[in-house]
Amino acid sequence: MAQASGPYYDPSGPVPAPGGARRSNSGAVTGLVLFAGVMMMVDGLLGVFQGIVAIAEDDVYVNTPRYAFQFDLTSWGWIHLAVGAAVALVGFGVVSGQAWGRVLGIAVVSVSLMLNFLFLPYYPIWSLVVIALDAFVVWALCTYRDPA
Repeated sequence: MAQASGPYYDPSGPVPAPGGARRSNSGAVTGLVLFAGVMMMVDGLLGVFQGIVAIAEDDVYVNTPRYAFQFDLTSWGWIHLAVGAAVALVGFGVVSGQAWGRVLGIAVVSVSLMLNFLFLPYYPIWSLVVIALDAFVVWALCTYRDPA
């Protein structure tokens, strides 16, 4: 294994900030959290579109009689519209690096995950895709550690 050397190599390593604390990235998010925030905005927009479709045209979804959580599809549309808008707005907070965005993101995406679980009989493949995406987003937001 070769050791780094040269005129720009400093073997002492990075110089710590005064007071012994490490420098933080001033609230900017990186890696998985940035990807999770972008996926939240996309997921929220798709939830809004899903809600609009359910409100405007009920024939797109399967009507399931005798389902325990049976609502009128127009009601499901309004629910998806509201939760989708909330997920997209909180996703913008996550992308902008706000701590409240990460905390609120876990809550809002968890609600979206449960909502899509209840929506499984109406549109199963799409609901499973959104459930998997929401589970990844919750995991990414929960594993983030503030560098400070």
